[in-house]
Amino acid sequence: MISPELLRRFLFFSFLDDAQLKAVAMIADEISYDKGAVIIEVGQPADALFVLIEGDVSYYLVATSEHDPYYKKEYFISKINPGEVFGASAMIEPYVYTATLQADKPSKAIKINAPALRALCELDLKLSCGLHRAIAQVMMERLQQTRIQLVAAKP
Repeated sequence: MISPELLRRFLFFSFLDDAQLKAVAMIADEISYDKGAVIIEVGQPADALFVLIEGDVSYYLVATSEHDPYYKKEYFISKINPGEVFGASAMIEPYVYTATLQADKPSKAIKINAPALRALCELDLKLSCGLHRAIAQVMMERLQQTRIQLVAAKP
């Protein structure tokens, strides 16, 4: 459990009322990661939503091939900055991470238990609507970052 006041610091949670902040804080923990730690790995069950508190995290798209089990190539997309949310796949079916995120230096994040958060959303439709609206905004920002990388890569 973390303090609701910690969540209140982040714009992503600005739509939450006091009761909702407390409920989300009860299913969240503050986690530290060493440099080089893989926080999220593509293809793994999306069991947590994260907010970076401090540090530096890189966001990678990972390409594999069903024809070559040894083929794996990572493409850098962007940096996650303190205050930003990542692991949004934890709130979107089929609840599987679609990217790999790695700490580039010692980092701290809020880790929110995704199954518990989804259960809260089932009970509180206002929470669900606000959260999914905020998640959609995060996803659109990541899509734009990916588009920029694609344009920059063209010869």
